[in-house]
Amino acid sequence: MKKKAVPIVLLISLLLVTLACSKDDEPPIVITEEIDEGPDTEVPTEPEEEEPPVIMGTVEVFNSLRTYDGLVLVNDAGNNRAFLMDKDARLKHEWPLSNNLGNDAFLLNNGKILASLEADEPKITLGGQGGKLQFIAADGTVEWNFEYSSEDAETHHDAELLPNGNVLAMVWERRTQEVAEEAGSNSQGDVFPEALIEVNPATNEIVWEWHAWDHIIQDFDDTKSNYGDVAANPQLIDVNYVTIENGDIMHGNGISYDAANDVIYLSVNFFHEVWVIDHSTTSQEASSSTGGDFGKGGDLLYRFGNPEAYRNTMGTRLFNNNHYPNLLQGEDTGKMLIFTNGNGIGQSTVYELQLPTTFTVLPNTDNEPEVVWSFTDPDLYSPRVSGAVKLPNGNRMITEGDYGIWEVTEDGEVVWKFQADGFFWRAYHFDADAPEVLSLGF
Repeated sequence: MKKKAVPIVLLISLLLVTLACSKDDEPPIVITEEIDEGPDTEVPTEPEEEEPPVIMGTVEVFNSLRTYDGLVLVNDAGNNRAFLMDKDARLKHEWPLSNNLGNDAFLLNNGKILASLEADEPKITLGGQGGKLQFIAADGTVEWNFEYSSEDAETHHDAELLPNGNVLAMVWERRTQEVAEEAGSNSQGDVFPEALIEVNPATNEIVWEWHAWDHIIQDFDDTKSNYGDVAANPQLIDVNYVTIENGDIMHGNGISYDAANDVIYLSVNFFHEVWVIDHSTTSQEASSSTGGDFGKGGDLLYRFGNPEAYRNTMGTRLFNNNHYPNLLQGEDTGKMLIFTNGNGIGQSTVYELQLPTTFTVLPNTDNEPEVVWSFTDPDLYSPRVSGAVKLPNGNRMITEGDYGIWEVTEDGEVVWKFQADGFFWRAYHFDADAPEVLSLGF
C-alpha cells in the first residue's frame, strides 16, 4: 500500500510548538547592574523642618547702623513672664514662674534668675505687691524660696543679689493708725513705710535691716517726741510729706547697691527722690543716728530729685515720680541712669546723673547732682514702672512700661523700638557671650 505524505504546513507547526516548550522550561535570565555607592553610604533623608521662632512683639528699626546687637531680658509683669529675646524679638529662653511676677526678675551669672514674686495670698496689696523671693533655674526649678508676707510686713517690687551672696529686698511695714498718730502722722488709718532687709539664702536668716520709721520727723504735732524743724533736718524723713488714703506714704520701688561705698540707693516714688543709706552699719546702728562708716547710723546720707520733700528752697526739682536708680559701672562709675515718669506733665524723661564723691545733704543748699545727659520725646510717657540701661556702645535702652522698649543714641536719635501687649517693669541688656547667657547653653 502506498504511504500518504504528511503536509509540510503541519510539520512546520509541530516544530514551532516544540521549540516554544523548550524555551519555557529554561530559568529566566536576570541581568543586574552593580552600583558603587562608596563606603558606608546611607540613603539621604529629608532634613527635619525647624520650628518657626516665637516672636514676642513688633520691632521697628530706624537706623540699623547705629543699633547695638545683643539679648534683652524682659520683665513683663502684665503677662507674668520673664524671658530673654534677641533684637528681632525672637524668643531665646523663658523661665517658668510659680507665681505672679511681683515685678523684678534679674539674670545671674549661673543662668538662674532672682525673682520678686507675689505670695500665694499677699497680705499687703499695694501696687507692686510681693511676698516671695526665689532663685529659679533655667528649667523652672525653684532652688530657693523665701516667704515674707504677713499682715505686718511684706517684700515688694525689687531685690538685688549682694556680692556676699545675700539678697537685699524692699519691705512694706504696717504701722497701725494708733502708732502712726503717736509718731505725729496726720494720715487717717494705717500707714506702710519702707524698710530694707538682707537675707542669707543658706539659712533664711535676716542678717541686716533698716527701717525708715526710725528716721522720721514731723512738724504737725508738737506734743510728739519726733517733732522738729523739717527744713533744718534733711537727714530725716518728713512722715507727713505724703498723705494718701491707702497708707502707702513712701512707695519705694527700686534699689541699687554701691559695693565700693557700701551704700544703698533707694528710689522713693511718692517723695520723687532717691535716698542713700549706709549699709556698713549693724542693724542696731541702722536704727539710730550714729555708727557705720559715715558715722550717721541709718539717717539719710544723701537725697536728691526733689528738694521740696525736705522744705529746701535751693536746687531744682528733677523728678516727677521716679523708677530704677541704675548705678553705672566701668568708665561710668559714679553715674546713675534714672527714669522720671513725668506724672502731672504727661512726658517722661531719662536722666544720667553725676553723683557726688562725698555724701552731704545740707539745709538751704543746692544738694542736687549734675545732669550729664538726658532724653525725652513727645511719645515717651509711662506713668508707672520703667527704667533705662546703658549699652556698651553708649546707646541707652529705655523701658517705657506701658509701651515697650526704646534704643536711643548718645545724641538722642531713636534707632530701635520694641512694642508688645504687656506691662514692662524693666529690660536688661546682655551680650551674646556674657556669662549669664553662656550658662544657659544655647
